[in-house]
Amino acid sequence: MTATQAAEAPPAPPSPEAPVHKPGPRKRLVPYWLLLPGIVWLVVFFLAPMVYQASTSVQTGTLETGYKVTWHFATYWNALAEYYPQFLKSVLYSGTATVLCLLVGYPLAYTIAFRAGRWRNLVLILVIAPFFTSFLIRTLAWKTILADGGPVVELLNTLHILDVTSLLGVTDGNRVLATPLAVICGLTYNFLPFMILPLYTSLERIDGRLHEAAGDLYARPFTAFRKVTFPLSMPGVVAGTLLTFIPATGDYINAELLGSTDEKMVGNVIQSQFLRVLDYPTAAALSFILMAAILAMVTVYIRKSGTEDLV
Repeated sequence: MTATQAAEAPPAPPSPEAPVHKPGPRKRLVPYWLLLPGIVWLVVFFLAPMVYQASTSVQTGTLETGYKVTWHFATYWNALAEYYPQFLKSVLYSGTATVLCLLVGYPLAYTIAFRAGRWRNLVLILVIAPFFTSFLIRTLAWKTILADGGPVVELLNTLHILDVTSLLGVTDGNRVLATPLAVICGLTYNFLPFMILPLYTSLERIDGRLHEAAGDLYARPFTAFRKVTFPLSMPGVVAGTLLTFIPATGDYINAELLGSTDEKMVGNVIQSQFLRVLDYPTAAALSFILMAAILAMVTVYIRKSGTEDLV
């Protein structure tokens, strides 16, 4: 065949495409049926109580005459104006406990991920072991640990550490119980596993060859940690701080058992308003204010941290 004949030859017909089999209506509904139990659970145990609480927060009345929805939004302002010190203490105590959990948990998670070797599973079990004991019992144990005249307080007195903490206002003289320090210690201990586990998961995923590459480029160990390890572990840091800060802010057990009346957090106020004072609108308003404050702080924190895994 000459070049002219090849140019005049008609183009080859297109090959027939394989038929596309569309899933039937039943198969298309399978993902939604799988989501249905979770959706029902959220509606029954989250959305419905939230709507009920929102309705309660704008009611007026008394327990004897009954409460009616009057859209009394001033309850929010009155609750915030009266109990803002407890809000500030909640943020301060939970924030301090979160920082302490990070300072204690990061070295431990790093050791488990890169240095534990065959002891890794055992150390992880020891980290999780406190969860097998009641939260209340663990908190009560700290009353014994920090008791007046106990070995911990005597050691702190011998080292004159309590003199410094008294100047800072976190202890009262030679006492640790019924002080802000006791509440912060209880929060730190109880929520420490929530910090360690996300950190370990994030650190364990880091490729060890990156550390070798940093060493080949003459990076010192601290420089390699600052430039490689810590940035790659930021998703774990953010997840751990959120899992620690959020429940610690709403906690009331530690402040109730380890603190005094001056160390009450907003969770103690909500619990008291619901179960003792029986002022349901104020308690519901405080709950929504706390939830909104935590949501705002968490949103800002996630955006500032720049972790794409959680944004």
